[in-house]
Amino acid sequence: MRIRYTAEAIHNLERLRAFAEKKNPHAARRIAAELLDGIENLAVFPDIGLPVRHAPNPKLIRDLFVGNYTIRYLRKKDSIIILRIWHGKESKIDS
Repeated sequence: MRIRYTAEAIHNLERLRAFAEKKNPHAARRIAAELLDGIENLAVFPDIGLPVRHAPNPKLIRDLFVGNYTIRYLRKKDSIIILRIWHGKESKIDS
């Protein structure tokens, strides 16, 4: 299964890494690696995330939790589209 990213998801990854890097560069690399490993697991196990209850189609829009981070994705027939990524301390948007 192919993994694709929205522009917003790429921006989220860059923003989260830059924020963590200011405080602890080693932790930023570790967090980025953990997030990418979690995303890669979706290619093999596309249903491991939890359905987003208020989504138009909860079976297709899911949240994967990696540590304190949430990865929201859309499960399509032949691909996974990473929609956005945020830290648990950030305000919840359209959940």
